[in-house]
Amino acid sequence: MDAAFVADWLNLILRWAHLVVGVAWIGASFYFIWLDNHLKPPLDPADATKGIGGEVWAVHGGGFYTAKKFILAPDKLPPELHWFKWEAYTTLITGFFLLCLVYYYGAEVALIDPSVMPLSKPEAIAIGLGFLVLGWLVYDGLCRSAFGEDDAILGGLLFLYCGVAAWALCHLFSGRGAYLHFGAMLGTIMVLNVYFVIIPGQRELVKAKEEGRTPDPKYGAMGRQRSVHNTYFTLPVLFTMISNHYAGLYGHEWNWVLLILISVAGALIRVWFVQRHKGNPDPLVLTGGLVVLALTAILSLPRPAVDIGPPASFAEVQPIFQARCQPCHATRPTQEGFAAPPKGVILATPEEIRARAAMINQQVWVSRVMPPGNMTHITEAERRLIARWFKGGAQ
Repeated sequence: MDAAFVADWLNLILRWAHLVVGVAWIGASFYFIWLDNHLKPPLDPADATKGIGGEVWAVHGGGFYTAKKFILAPDKLPPELHWFKWEAYTTLITGFFLLCLVYYYGAEVALIDPSVMPLSKPEAIAIGLGFLVLGWLVYDGLCRSAFGEDDAILGGLLFLYCGVAAWALCHLFSGRGAYLHFGAMLGTIMVLNVYFVIIPGQRELVKAKEEGRTPDPKYGAMGRQRSVHNTYFTLPVLFTMISNHYAGLYGHEWNWVLLILISVAGALIRVWFVQRHKGNPDPLVLTGGLVVLALTAILSLPRPAVDIGPPASFAEVQPIFQARCQPCHATRPTQEGFAAPPKGVILATPEEIRARAAMINQQVWVSRVMPPGNMTHITEAERRLIARWFKGGAQ
């Protein structure tokens, strides 16, 4: 069986599974944050005597629901207690296998860009894995240090650390690989927060209740801190998961700056939503997020036009498409590792090429992300010739 065919189907299954469990995890996380921020004093005075600190009434799907939260714990634990953890763990597992398949098995295409850093495949994989491990160790170390006792100082240090990571990744990998690894680093931190901090804190709460003692408050404080970090990491992580569709960002010469800015915008927008849940949204926070997003768009504008020479004819560029583009973008690709044309884009006939002229110019000349890793060895003169053809109306 063809290896590219098997890889393609593994990609589909892993991506689908990653999406499903990721939706389950983030959906549950967002719901409980919303729930906590909407708690009201219980309507029934008897509930307060039972230790219930707040409740939420809701209607959904044709039924009425009430959710109640205890100040500490009920007098007696139920026989079955649901733990929200497997959604996070399976998101990490499926995401890691997908990362290995797309960015490590296919490192020559998706991860390595010789024009950025001429890495060998083992070197690129080791660096990628190193960022995942080091990302957690540095983050966890900062949180557990004296800096972790002041949320403002810790937030500033984490911002600085993420900025350094974004800069380093964009100077080591292809833009696409750098963006994905930045998101994978944050996503790994989020899941390990659940595994090493949040769930152990919940276990301590249950154990203390069973043993009839007061739980150590440090576990609750650490769990709350990490949960806050997780919710603010979420939108930047989700952006990086779809960023491979936006070559104008990851292919930009200032791609690391754009990555930092759009992550800040996502975090600010999430802050505003949390404030809105609590009933005190600050319009300046939302405005700040939208302004940063607008600034990102402005900075990602294409480079100023340069004199690339007179318009070129299709006859001049057709051999370039045949040699540099069609090995991948054909009905049956001849380039090793491709079972089907990427994103279904076929550039086999003059009509198909002309129909996608704007996209070709953007990918080949403006953002320069195609061919990926320059695997078909397109030259600067050939890129310029394609730009000249597009300048002349792509006739």
